[in-house]
Amino acid sequence: MNNQDPVLSRPCSGNLDGILGIKFPVLDDGFIRVIDYMGTDTSIVQAARVSYGAGTRKVSEDRSLIRYLLRHRHTTPFEMCELKLHVRVPMDCWRQWIRHRTASVNEYSTRYSVAVDACRTTRPDEWRTQSEVNKQGSGEAISAELGEKLSAAEAELHALSKEVYTNRLDCGVAREQARKDLPLSTYTEAYWKVDLHNLLHFLALRMDAHAQYEIREYAQTIGQEIVSKWVPYTWEAFLEYRFNGFYLSDSETRVISLLSQGKTAEAKQLLFEINWLEDKHAAIKESREATEFKEKLQKMGIPVPW
Repeated sequence: MNNQDPVLSRPCSGNLDGILGIKFPVLDDGFIRVIDYMGTDTSIVQAARVSYGAGTRKVSEDRSLIRYLLRHRHTTPFEMCELKLHVRVPMDCWRQWIRHRTASVNEYSTRYSVAVDACRTTRPDEWRTQSEVNKQGSGEAISAELGEKLSAAEAELHALSKEVYTNRLDCGVAREQARKDLPLSTYTEAYWKVDLHNLLHFLALRMDAHAQYEIREYAQTIGQEIVSKWVPYTWEAFLEYRFNGFYLSDSETRVISLLSQGKTAEAKQLLFEINWLEDKHAAIKESREATEFKEKLQKMGIPVPW
């Protein structure tokens, strides 16, 4: 007796099937490739409607529902889709990546195997200064002359660390101990499986202009080369409502309301009252909230009232 539902079939993405196993290069020696996936845009719609099969729904209805779900932060249906990636990434970048805990991870082990024989190298024009406004971010580019010296010193360090590591292994030192002085620029590999809801959260943070350049390169590759092909309606809605859009706080809404009424002085006074602005000897000091709000006003083409 066949108890299989004749209507139920596994949702497949022809576009994603076409790139399974293909390596997308990232940085100088990294890559990302799709190993497997579960679900498509259709799976999100099915979960939201608790129904199965294509039925008589129109494509436009599926697109509208996905946009509604993402717009109103109804995230559970997006968890019905999963993606498994094979990634090759520098260890310092991987430390940021692994902070996204809502994923299943199996990483290449240097206790059992010899470390990947590659390090992330930095071109002379890639060195960056420390940001003066963001303690965890980068500023302007280092001068070309200094960059040449830094890259040369980096090459020496990589060569020395490789020599020390290899020599330890040749002397019979255990791999788990021989590895301890490998630089954080050493590449590692891992399988990373994550549901679509948490993947979108990862992309929203790591594709952002404020994210570190190296992990931003990985996030952009995942988004543009993989997610856009896998779930195109979701990707479209993600760009529209989350990545390229922004939220307004209650205070921001109140200030914009005053500005729309031509009450610029009142709007500015409100910013002082909520401590977003401070008068420092005839010079106005911005809080971080004020700086971020200014960026939103500029994006909307609204004159900044201070």
